[in-house]
Amino acid sequence: MADLPGIIEGAAEGRGLGLRFLRHIERNAVLLFVIPADSQDALAEWHTLLHELEKYNPELLHKRMVVAISKSDLVSEARQAQLKQQFPSGIPLVVLSAHQQKGLQELKDVLWQQLHGN
Repeated sequence: MADLPGIIEGAAEGRGLGLRFLRHIERNAVLLFVIPADSQDALAEWHTLLHELEKYNPELLHKRMVVAISKSDLVSEARQAQLKQQFPSGIPLVVLSAHQQKGLQELKDVLWQQLHGN
């Protein structure tokens, strides 16, 4: 497991901490994308991350992926449901709040399942 700082647009070209951190992703079996629930456009953020991975190494898009929507305590339940609907159904998605201790066990279970091929 690797905890990497947020990848920004242009990371594949070395912007920010870019290439130093993208190299670490190649060694991971599962990619966990953590996107805040209060983002202006969570789906666009996810697409930006995917685009940067693809520009760096298209093979990374074949890895197993999980999306975690964090900070769910900052948005309504209606917004949480809306976020769940925006992401592709084939990608496991967990809505969580570290502050409220909500969704953490579910996230651990999903990651375990992804790591073990279930």
